[in-house]
Amino acid sequence: MTWLLLLLILIAVPLTIYLTGILISAPGYHGPPSDHFDGSKFRNPANIKAKGAVEVFKWMMSRERVPWKEITTENYGKRPLDHFKDGVRITFVNHSTFLVQVDGLNILFDPVWSKRASPFRWIGPKRMKPPGIKFEDLPRIHYVILTHNHYDHLDIRTMRMVFGAHHPKVVAPLGIKAFLDSQYISGTIEMDWWQESALNEKVNIQAVPAQHFSGRGLFDRDATLWCGYVMKTSRGNIYFAGDTGYNVQTFKDIGLRCGPIKISMLPIGAYKPAWFMSPIHTSPEESVKIHLDVQSTTSIAMHFGTFPLADDGQDDPVTDLHLALAKYKIPLEDFLTLKEGEVRVFE
Repeated sequence: MTWLLLLLILIAVPLTIYLTGILISAPGYHGPPSDHFDGSKFRNPANIKAKGAVEVFKWMMSRERVPWKEITTENYGKRPLDHFKDGVRITFVNHSTFLVQVDGLNILFDPVWSKRASPFRWIGPKRMKPPGIKFEDLPRIHYVILTHNHYDHLDIRTMRMVFGAHHPKVVAPLGIKAFLDSQYISGTIEMDWWQESALNEKVNIQAVPAQHFSGRGLFDRDATLWCGYVMKTSRGNIYFAGDTGYNVQTFKDIGLRCGPIKISMLPIGAYKPAWFMSPIHTSPEESVKIHLDVQSTTSIAMHFGTFPLADDGQDDPVTDLHLALAKYKIPLEDFLTLKEGEVRVFE
């Protein structure tokens, strides 16, 4: 009986993982091949690849996790303004979620209000700090901008909440529309790298390359695109990098084609260990290099302090960012680290 039970477990566990991997995988993109799409899979600039299954297993077996402290005190920021037209008003919610208000538009980037960055409510990276503003305090949202389909950037529970409350238009990379349609979130505008679209008479948005990967399950790796965005507004150009690793040519190109950049939102977390994370996530020093490459006047840090996604500690990204800014002789006020709910207004 013991051997029979063991045999059943050995069969049931991988079968359950396999079936779950199928169920949570997102549909892929169907379209003509390009210099970064082979007809079924997307690839990075310079064909830089994220680590595969063998390296994932090696990392999981050798992780040097630093404990994070969960902060449950709800210290929300002030309710955002309903309308803002006198410049650019940016509210840091946390992780990679921002509310950007410019030229009469209220725009949410990569909104995540869920307690876990995961397909499940009981397992997966747990939120260690509450969002900076209450969901019910959001003003009317006109657009949601999504950079890729990972769970810490495309949270379907939050998307249902936003769509139900505000019915915004959604801008996303190639392939994500099919998944959102399957979740009854309609009207998505899909964009390829370097494509541009008008959000209103004053604001255009352009999708730009990023160095990352995509996938929500076991069988949809790189089946949809990932990107950053540059919003071209009457108040200056605003760059949202999304998730990305670093290579100098990509960001020099963005600076040349989309500059001048007035404000950038750049990731600084989930970068340790470097051997595993560097193809897909920038270190704080590499984010400083992006700040210089795109010639950003002011940058704001993101992708840190909320979800423990890698081996860096809760405070490591900000500490290492300040060291990098000192190394490159960049004032702290040129590369900001905001608290949850904190607001910056740019004239």
